[in-house]
Amino acid sequence: MGGVSNRPWRARVAVATLTVLLVSGCSGAPDRPAPTPAPTGTSAGPSAPAAPPASDPAGRAAALVATLSDEDLVGQVLMPYAYGDSATKVSAGSAAGNQALAGVDTPADMIAKYRLGGLILVGFSADDPTKGNQETTNVDNPKQVHALTTGLRAAAGRLAAGSAPLLIGTDQEYGVVTRVTDGVTVLPSALAAGAAGDPKLTEAAWRAAGSELAAMGINVDFAPVADVLATRSTVIGSRSFGADPKQAAAQVGGAVRGLQAEGVAATLKHFPGHGHSADDSHQDLPVLTQSAAALQSGAWPPFTAGFDAGAMAVMSGHLDARAIDPGTPATFSHKLLTDVLRGQLGFKGVVITDGMNMPPAKRWAPGEAAVRALNAGNDLILMTPNVGQAYDGLLAALRGGSLPRTRLVEAVTRVLTMKFRLAELPTAQMSTLATPAHRAAADALAAAAVTVLRGTCGGAVRGPVTVTSSSGRDGTRATLTAALTAAGVPVKASGGTIVHLVGYGDAAKDLRPDAAVTVAMDTPYVLADAKSPTLLATYSSSRASMTALAAVLAGKARPGGRSPVAVPGLPATACAS
Repeated sequence: MGGVSNRPWRARVAVATLTVLLVSGCSGAPDRPAPTPAPTGTSAGPSAPAAPPASDPAGRAAALVATLSDEDLVGQVLMPYAYGDSATKVSAGSAAGNQALAGVDTPADMIAKYRLGGLILVGFSADDPTKGNQETTNVDNPKQVHALTTGLRAAAGRLAAGSAPLLIGTDQEYGVVTRVTDGVTVLPSALAAGAAGDPKLTEAAWRAAGSELAAMGINVDFAPVADVLATRSTVIGSRSFGADPKQAAAQVGGAVRGLQAEGVAATLKHFPGHGHSADDSHQDLPVLTQSAAALQSGAWPPFTAGFDAGAMAVMSGHLDARAIDPGTPATFSHKLLTDVLRGQLGFKGVVITDGMNMPPAKRWAPGEAAVRALNAGNDLILMTPNVGQAYDGLLAALRGGSLPRTRLVEAVTRVLTMKFRLAELPTAQMSTLATPAHRAAADALAAAAVTVLRGTCGGAVRGPVTVTSSSGRDGTRATLTAALTAAGVPVKASGGTIVHLVGYGDAAKDLRPDAAVTVAMDTPYVLADAKSPTLLATYSSSRASMTALAAVLAGKARPGGRSPVAVPGLPATACAS
């Protein structure tokens, strides 16, 4: 399997932790607790082995772990969010948010006080199904994000673990969950990639995206979504590559290879498979009723394909897999994370919790939840609702014995190994953002995704055309209108052949019975109720997808996509192969 191997150094780390005096980090952090050394033994001295070479991330991680205090170890497994669009200068409102979250004013202060291993950048858009736990936003445009990440890294560089780069992550899935949208190449959704059905196109597009994330200073993407869309889950929906485990697996592998080739760690989510429940973990604890065998064959192939592609991380989901550990969210399940994910499936990399500020994780106080998650097998605690309480809870559990030191050391060593691996990978410059080559990669994927589910395959629409849409989609309508005009199709404000757009959250009530063409820009299930003679799906409302749609409507491109989910009464494609 791919990922970070831990066997060669696990024993060495445990010995080092017990025999080497732990030293404190840099002084001067606000309200920073005094470091507590681990149990003493033989001090490191002139006879200590030489530092591992830069090309040995695991060795460097083990050596660094042996120098860290209890406080530094605990901080390295925390990856919270913070308020503000700058590391050191924030608004009064953001400062108040940070005070409530962590007792500090700025993101840089948070990193210094709690010796954090990472930070997640958050934000949301109107169609984002995850917006319920996105309590602030850190992203505006690439220049601002780059300045923010530069400041965050400067703060982290002063820590005892500062030789390992800070993890800065975000949910850049593309489609409805896309944190940075302005000034970057925006790919079509995962479901669009599934419709295109070509992992090479997916890899090329995600490589372009990874290059741009790395250029902005983001080195962890909480993507791709490896969930198979086995239900009509609205929270997963077009975030998934589709309903077929084998085809989704091929797509996940392509996305992983693309991201990580450009220095961005891929995170497969949400194990053991959020798409196998229609419920939303942002509201309650979804239940997976499938047997263990059904999950193994129907939910886990995309995850194992991601491991084979070298995925550095997996996100555990707030999901109740009744056949394996009934009543326990996977995030807190030793059976699922340690016995199954690591033991049965062989994953060796970093396991990251889903947001700990989501309802299934908030059944326990932040400190207890963090300890439970770490003991279950997670290595990073994401988005705790209170940083101070999580930090104090982990530290108390370490000192009290309910969090075994070996478990914490194992987690920190995995995290640091991933950091050192990322430090070896190339990082693009800001000049690579939204280049013609990157846009071409997104355009190729979007063009291959366009699907005809009913009507003439590739026939031009009779102009002039009037583009309509459900409420709130004026921007997308304008994008398609401009693309049609550029493709030579006359467009009228009213009275033309109606092309109607429907998107995320739209239902039968949002359809137009008089539309000649209805286009689904998210999951295509709504098309089962559409009366239009021509039904198309782009699975995405990105600029690339609207440009590809315009080319099909103009008769300049043949739609070759196949729906990656079944739509009642309609074929996967109306185009003969």
